[in-house]
Amino acid sequence: MTTYIVTGANGGLGEVVTRRLAADGRVVMACRDVEGARKIADRIDGDVTVEALDLADLDSVRAFADRTGEFDVLVNNAGLMNIPLRRTKQGFEMQFGVNHLGHFALTGLLLDRMRDRVVAVSSVAHRQNYRWRMDDPNYENRKYLRTEAYGQSKLANMMFARELQRRFEVAGSDKRAYYVHPGVSPTGLFARTDTLLDLVMKPAVALLNNPPERAAQSLILAATDRDLDPHPWWGPTELFQSRGKVGKCSTTAVSKDKAKWAELWDVSEKLTGVTYSV
Repeated sequence: MTTYIVTGANGGLGEVVTRRLAADGRVVMACRDVEGARKIADRIDGDVTVEALDLADLDSVRAFADRTGEFDVLVNNAGLMNIPLRRTKQGFEMQFGVNHLGHFALTGLLLDRMRDRVVAVSSVAHRQNYRWRMDDPNYENRKYLRTEAYGQSKLANMMFARELQRRFEVAGSDKRAYYVHPGVSPTGLFARTDTLLDLVMKPAVALLNNPPERAAQSLILAATDRDLDPHPWWGPTELFQSRGKVGKCSTTAVSKDKAKWAELWDVSEKLTGVTYSV
């Protein structure tokens, strides 16, 4: 039986992914809101367990990794979007810290126990990062722009997966790293911006008619398809990649810059203190 770990599984895409994967496998819901996750787990048929994981705290990430045994697939789904400037326990800008650094640390700490693959969830918002600045990834010396910071974190998710896949191939490993996007879907992310953006975006997103059940298809595909090519970016292909049939999608030129992949990797290792064995 395949064992999956899904971060941020207590709602939105994570809940849908958990339900689908639990139909033929074992799922560990890795969530900050443990009580909320347990309520969802109780309503899902199958082998589903809940474990505490706060990606905004590297101590929590290490604790989760320490008590985790062998598994097959890691789905790095959890995320925050367009929030005001906040910082993680270790002082990282919250979106970069949770969306990228927390998952970078988690994947690295679990890599020796992962039998198959990791799935990174990026976004069409990776195009919003206009100032790729790894000399100041946590907005300590420049004006904070929440949409740009979110775009930076989603671009980082994409670059991380591409660089990890490259390293797997160089090492001759059978493990794989996928990067996907869900299109634009009315999930809980749009309820956490704490601004008038909620009032504007939620109705607009609803009009796109890409509910979580459909938006989760790219995540499920990457988590389960044994023959899926790890090199393309998989996600909805219609209406500016916001919805529709899942397929190969285009990405920005900067996302393909291998020098920037390496730059991000070096910064991520230094900030998290996690190095990879591959």
